[in-house]
Amino acid sequence: MSILPPGDDATTPAAPPPRRHLPALDRLLRDPAAAALIERYGRPALATALRAELDRLRATPATALRPADTAAGAVLAQAGERLEAAARPSLRRVFNLTGTVLHTNLGRAALPEAAIAAVGIVAAGPSNLEYDLASGARGERDDHLEPLLCALTGAAAATVVNNNAAALLLVLNTLAARRQVVISRGELIEIGGAFRLPDIITRSGCRLVEVGTTNRTHPRDYAEALGPRTGAVLKVHTSNYAIEGFTAAVGEADLAQLCRVPHVPLVVDLGSGALLDPRRYGLPHEPTPMQAIAAGADLVTFSGDKLLGGPQAGLIVGRADLIARIRRNPLKRALRVDKLTIAALGAVLGLYRDPDRLAERLPAWRALRRPLAALHDQAARLAPALAARLAGLATVESGACVSQVGSGSLPTQGVASVALVIRPVGRRGAGAALRRLAERFRALPVPVIGRIHDGALLLDLRCLEDEAGFAAQLAALRDAPGAP
Repeated sequence: MSILPPGDDATTPAAPPPRRHLPALDRLLRDPAAAALIERYGRPALATALRAELDRLRATPATALRPADTAAGAVLAQAGERLEAAARPSLRRVFNLTGTVLHTNLGRAALPEAAIAAVGIVAAGPSNLEYDLASGARGERDDHLEPLLCALTGAAAATVVNNNAAALLLVLNTLAARRQVVISRGELIEIGGAFRLPDIITRSGCRLVEVGTTNRTHPRDYAEALGPRTGAVLKVHTSNYAIEGFTAAVGEADLAQLCRVPHVPLVVDLGSGALLDPRRYGLPHEPTPMQAIAAGADLVTFSGDKLLGGPQAGLIVGRADLIARIRRNPLKRALRVDKLTIAALGAVLGLYRDPDRLAERLPAWRALRRPLAALHDQAARLAPALAARLAGLATVESGACVSQVGSGSLPTQGVASVALVIRPVGRRGAGAALRRLAERFRALPVPVIGRIHDGALLLDLRCLEDEAGFAAQLAALRDAPGAP
């Protein structure tokens, strides 16, 4: 007599694991639901995604699988999610609410509408990048920017490469390869990403000659270092830090006088590259290329995407004979900019011809000039809606904070600002909760990047121009991953 429960007859075969019922790849590709995916992503891409999903299911323990997981519709849906994730651009727009206006990691200067339109025009088809329309002969891509740069800086000639480090590398390699470059010890800076000026000088094929001390360098220090092996004297604007107290430095005019008799070129690296005096907008003075040229510098290098407010580029202005030598250097071709950069930079430089309206048209300066009253009003509009979305998770209030220019520009000068101050509810695990809140904002359709400070997540409003776009996506905030 059997003692097995009904239905548990020893001869009844066990139900097969769900993965035995996985549909074949060719069947999935013929499924009506696959047609839309093929239309959007292509048959080869769908086949690859389906293979990956089938492999995942085969590797999953049978006890963790349900029959619904192996259905054709479920497999196709998972493959579609894979394809959508793969098709999403890695480089995306974000909201920069960090309080750093020119944030290196977030793309530095936002381009003005004029530059965006100029890029669109030349990106859409052929252009006269290196073609002289008047003569019908080959042209020079520098011709699109040189007249503007010379008019704005007072230089005799100009050329452009892909960033300021490249500009300095090219200048030194042209003027002083296998020769000496004299520089003050107090100007041997380190720039972003742990790149150091001495390394750039060495890579340019030059020998570094340090003079003076970290805090004090005098004209006699340079004079004693100049000799027949000197290829250039380099003066670097220490834009990303400041030394205060017992200090001394030699200005461009005095250095130009020292370099004149031995005919040694004076190169001035300004880094951030302001084409107007920031005091115009209530910020401290920043040296300009115009001042360096007027003081007697032979060549000046500076960035396009910092205080200038344009695309990433390295600008070189100065003596015509030296610029001609730079253009003949084979490295110039390796470091040249493309048509999109030329279009954007040309449009930005064009805005400087009307300095009275520059701050209205250039996003970087527009952000720096936003009045506190406007930021307080913006915070008052946004805080209630944000608090409602984070109810039970965090509190939201407006508070005073300090923004900074960023990208090594005006490092000691803060700009008063207003932030949305977000604090997680409860004190236990506050640090982890803050990190999860920050993750939640980064997971929004347009990621929001703030900063954690003093036990709160701050969303600095100085750079928030698209208030409507920011507010519209708050509805997705509770559904974003990273819940505290």
